[in-house]
Amino acid sequence: MVIAIIPARPQHVAALAELIQTHGPNVWNWLPEDGVREHLREIEQGLAHALLAVDEGVLLGAVTFCRTQGFQRYQSPERRGIEQGYVCEAVVRRDQAGRGLGAQLLRSAVATMQAWGLQEVYIDRHEENAASTGMMRKAGFVEIDTFAEPNRRPHGSGRTTVCRLGWA
Repeated sequence: MVIAIIPARPQHVAALAELIQTHGPNVWNWLPEDGVREHLREIEQGLAHALLAVDEGVLLGAVTFCRTQGFQRYQSPERRGIEQGYVCEAVVRRDQAGRGLGAQLLRSAVATMQAWGLQEVYIDRHEENAASTGMMRKAGFVEIDTFAEPNRRPHGSGRTTVCRLGWA
């Protein structure tokens, strides 16, 4: 198995949508249909980005990410207003789970955002999502906040955990 990590192009969006719809849903993930559809449009338009893990033409996993200023509350006063990176989705086919592919994709996305000149990357998850917790830790992310968000996290604790990776 030789896995290639490639940037998504508009022609990949249909396969990416299928991957997210098939392997993304579980009680911990918040995947509103309209939000996912809009996010995929942003990828097609180059406003958001995705990296795909592919083996012999088979899509095994993906991570989507973008530039944002949505995490300023976590930045030090001298860094407020500086653009950050945000990992929107990280999905790995169920038959590929536990092999480190998600962490590899996250590290590749972080390297891309670092090459853009960003100095911080944020990601969030359901507080109790053990698989995402492990993937994020393997990629170097550190938990920085946990808060109630029952509308987005209707299961378990109903809480979101925000993680950050920075190198500034």
